[in-house]
Amino acid sequence: MQRIQKLKVLGSVLYIAAHPDDENTRLIAYLANDKLYRTGYLSLTRGDGGQNLIGDEQGIELGLIRTQELLAARRIDGGEQFFTRAYDFGYSKNPQETFTKWDKEKVLADVVWVIRNFQPDVIITRFPVTGEGGHGHHTASAILANEAFKAAADPKQFAEQLKYVKPWQAKRILWNTFNFGGNNTTDPSQFNVNVGGFNSLLGKSYGEIAAESRSQHKSQGFGSAATRGDSYEYFRTTAGEAPKKELTDGVDVSWSRIGENGTEISNLIKEVEQKFNTATPQASVPALVKLYKLLHKNGDDYWINKKKKEVQALIAQCSGLYIDAYTNQPFAVQTGNVSLNIVLNNRLGADATLKSVSLADVNTSVNKTLEKNKNFTLDKKIEVPLSKEVTQPYWLNERKEEGLFFVADQQMIGVADVQLAYIAKFSINIQGQDFVFEKPVRYKHTDPVKGETYQPMIVVPPATVTASPNLLVFNQTDHRTQRVQTQLHAFANIEGNITAGLTGIDYSGVQQNTLQLNSGKTAVFNFDVTEKHAPEEVYTLTAYANKKTAKDTVGYHLALRSIDYDHIPSIRYFYPDFITTLNIDLKTVGKK
Repeated sequence: MQRIQKLKVLGSVLYIAAHPDDENTRLIAYLANDKLYRTGYLSLTRGDGGQNLIGDEQGIELGLIRTQELLAARRIDGGEQFFTRAYDFGYSKNPQETFTKWDKEKVLADVVWVIRNFQPDVIITRFPVTGEGGHGHHTASAILANEAFKAAADPKQFAEQLKYVKPWQAKRILWNTFNFGGNNTTDPSQFNVNVGGFNSLLGKSYGEIAAESRSQHKSQGFGSAATRGDSYEYFRTTAGEAPKKELTDGVDVSWSRIGENGTEISNLIKEVEQKFNTATPQASVPALVKLYKLLHKNGDDYWINKKKKEVQALIAQCSGLYIDAYTNQPFAVQTGNVSLNIVLNNRLGADATLKSVSLADVNTSVNKTLEKNKNFTLDKKIEVPLSKEVTQPYWLNERKEEGLFFVADQQMIGVADVQLAYIAKFSINIQGQDFVFEKPVRYKHTDPVKGETYQPMIVVPPATVTASPNLLVFNQTDHRTQRVQTQLHAFANIEGNITAGLTGIDYSGVQQNTLQLNSGKTAVFNFDVTEKHAPEEVYTLTAYANKKTAKDTVGYHLALRSIDYDHIPSIRYFYPDFITTLNIDLKTVGKK
């Protein structure tokens, strides 16, 4: 019912701050679930510079964890998640220091890009531009948000973005004042909103939803107690027209926003809402399909497209349509294949016909009527070519700059999560209307403790290469030889002439072996390294292995790192493993 009610609202709010856990989850829960606005949180960083209560991951690995914690929080409070390319380098005393490490113009461009894509009616910052937020990143986030409020509307600013988006002017930008850490910036004279209500459809207060959302930030130790009862949020307007009654004062959030055809759409939504019965949701499917067709007739407007997606999701939910695409293999190995299981169930008996299933550019025609509560299954096997890219967080594809990740593709900037390895597309006709539903291919298994478990399926190379130890320390007066290793771990059967070595300096050793390495096994290559470089110079030796065949040479140069915690999906990323060598004047003193 709440999703049907949300169809009536055409308003959006974007919240902006510096780090994961800076966001006001209670306000986001209220805006998304009470006001039914499209609500987003833009965190400038992924939290790479924070502390870690649950493990020893730091830097980019902590950023990967905190990214998933934010996504888990948004799944609870109903918001959407975005990021810029900025890297969290730890505590900063002031914004001036922050901008010496962040390229201000690039981060500002990212904020403008997210605003132009999201098209918020109202922008809210967690922190002020005047420094009360303390941390330099906090103040910088407010400065950038306020500058982006104006720049996003100026077609001369970041004009290269206009190939994909259009200028956008939000109605206002507000600072969400606060009272925490002994610093009370609220005042009764400020515009305020009671966000402490109870949502009877969800069975929770917004304080309860917020606590559950905030408690996903487990790496930061932010487990929170639920709150109930009246609770007020306060705001100062920093640009634009100040609100008087609603945050969206002066913004038409009804269907009249799109023009004269909005009345017909609005009336049909009201009809769907009035006739909806929780006991027989499938009875609403014909009216929802009619609504979808009406939206489709009304062009390519921003809100038309958003509401079409919402209506399509509602049609699947009211139909009780179960769609799944999974594999029993955790990895899709380049040069190998993956066995997939397709399952559909028309649980409530809607008028639905599966026309085709498309996966990896292969379209399988089906044309099967989906019977009520009967499983339809389809098994597929797909080949994984060597050209298929490994599944990697896109912001780690290239070496980062000092304060920024490097992202080459403009349209990827702001995207929160890793790109999926494979997506299955299902063409289904429901009540005479064709729809395409997309489902990620996931790894499914049954854990003896957790039960049925889904994890992301990732594409991996045929083999990974690691190096050890990761640090060699030489004494300038002692030119002894030290033993190092590279390990070649196979994800597929590998046979041939293998050359392994270390790149980075002239004296890196090389070994060649003709071997047959079965999937899951590891081959070890030993090297004796003698320090030869000048004092105080630091060298990085990167591990590699090449397989020479009759046709060509295949190179392996990436290591795979896995991070697993119960509250977030498993994280996998690739990196070139290396050994750092130091040649220093090392003396050991104070032995007692």
